Amino acid sequence: MIGIVDYNMGNLASVINAFEIIGANIALERDPAKLKNYDKLILPGVGAFGDAMEHLHENGMDEAVNAYAQSGKPLLGICLGMQLLFESSEEFGNHKGLGLIEGHVVAFDEKRFDQKLKVPHMGWNELFTQRETPLFDGLDKDFYLYFVHSYHAVCEDKYAIGKTYYGYEFVSAVQKENIYGIQPHPEKSHENGLKIIENFVKL
Repeated sequence: MIGIVDYNMGNLASVINAFEIIGANIALERDPAKLKNYDKLILPGVGAFGDAMEHLHENGMDEAVNAYAQSGKPLLGICLGMQLLFESSEEFGNHKGLGLIEGHVVAFDEKRFDQKLKVPHMGWNELFTQRETPLFDGLDKDFYLYFVHSYHAVCEDKYAIGKTYYGYEFVSAVQKENIYGIQPHPEKSHENGLKIIENFVKL
């Protein structure tokens, strides 16, 4: 059984639908004490980093997600959920994250862009795989996914399994042992996204 952490941050219907399309057993979970009962865990999220951490902290869900990560079972952060895996974010101030992966979340630096682009980064863009990972099994070395975000992760290359170019290169997918994160929305990315979801289910 796969659990989706439900902490009042974003519409989860499309995430649930994507997992149901591939026939996965999935359930929303609001009780931190029950996270440990799941074989795999999804940390989704849409919205602001600080609000998300506040919601997670309100009932101890942050500690429960950390404990789950330490158990060695697969954990996948999607979009804002990926950003929450890091130590901190500069979105609307400085906010502490879950600290599961060393690194920080920063705003797109438009001064670095090699051309005039709009922020947020929204729409289809290419993910360039950086190393082999079971999350991308069966996909081309580089493939398109759907993005919507104004902030991105900065971390050591040893954690980067995917990078994307938008004005400059940034980290768009990460892995640290059993902990995975992906900045784009696989649940909105058609066949490529469903393949990533299927690969996670198979871990």
